[in-house]
Amino acid sequence: MTLGPVITDIEGTCLSEEERALLRHPAVGGVILFSRNYESPEQLRELTAAIHALRDPHLLIAVDQEGGRVQRFREGFTLLPPAGRIGALYARAKEKARELAELTGWLMAAELRAVGIDFSFAPVLDLDPGVSQVIGDRAFHARPIPVAELAGAWMRGMHSAGMPAVGKHFPGHGHVEEDSHVSLPVDHRRREDILMEDVIPFERLIHRGLEAVMPAHVVYDRVDPNPAGFSPYWLQGVLRNELGFQGMIFSDDLNMGAADEAGGFADRAKAALDAGCDSVLICNNRPATLEIIEALTDRDDPVAHLRMMRMHGKSAVSPTEVRLDPRWKTTLEKLAALEHSKDLSLDLGIT
Repeated sequence: MTLGPVITDIEGTCLSEEERALLRHPAVGGVILFSRNYESPEQLRELTAAIHALRDPHLLIAVDQEGGRVQRFREGFTLLPPAGRIGALYARAKEKARELAELTGWLMAAELRAVGIDFSFAPVLDLDPGVSQVIGDRAFHARPIPVAELAGAWMRGMHSAGMPAVGKHFPGHGHVEEDSHVSLPVDHRRREDILMEDVIPFERLIHRGLEAVMPAHVVYDRVDPNPAGFSPYWLQGVLRNELGFQGMIFSDDLNMGAADEAGGFADRAKAALDAGCDSVLICNNRPATLEIIEALTDRDDPVAHLRMMRMHGKSAVSPTEVRLDPRWKTTLEKLAALEHSKDLSLDLGIT
């Protein structure tokens, strides 16, 4: 059985029989987990094993584990700083910040791989010019080069733990004030400004092996009338053709307010896939999930399937092996110093 294009969610900390049947549907390709699905690392390993056992090749299992405000698993996992804290360190000590970004990316990925998670939707490649509250310190920096350097280091850390990376939110969400979870943001900048600023981190990480991209539910009205996640111009014209990206494209959640512009849920899913997405996310809305998977039952895209297969995690180790890795202690020490030092100098070798 191949993997279908739909990534959806489950209700609790274990699978119900209804959910087992849902996840065996040919249109389903993976599961995204949330805080409600987590009680302990041991419970999470049992849950991921049960999900993986349903299908061959196994379903993808993803989570949002960026750090800061967006970290679904907390108790039993290392609390990660928001990316903007590492960006603040970059202003004073570039090499130390790059080192910390790589170590933190490794730790995030290693802890998740140890409990059976294939990948996190990270790193955030948006810029933070102080406009978007929903992005804010989820971004590493206000400028594209520091974002590219720190996110690139984070991605190296993920790769060393056997986890593929997902850059988001293409071509850039940081210059709009509205929250796309509740409404449709519109970015009025020119194409050349977007390409010379927001797109640079995506372009650089693509050349370094970025496996996947998630587009923004944002309209760039001086470029194209469609939100980027429903735009052939952005996904095929710019991302595929101009930037040469050959990896996976995940839609952002089709249950978000900004996706309403694309119509009903089945219409949204078809529009996103027709625009160039390989997979669509639908979260926190079971009726919508059922509507989408029925509409996509016969959808078959061999290229998208191959791209999805590359999102399986590799090189999983046990939680004990993660803690025996010398990087674990080093990372915890540096993160503790970052958290407790107002001047970002404790134990980080900064002068």
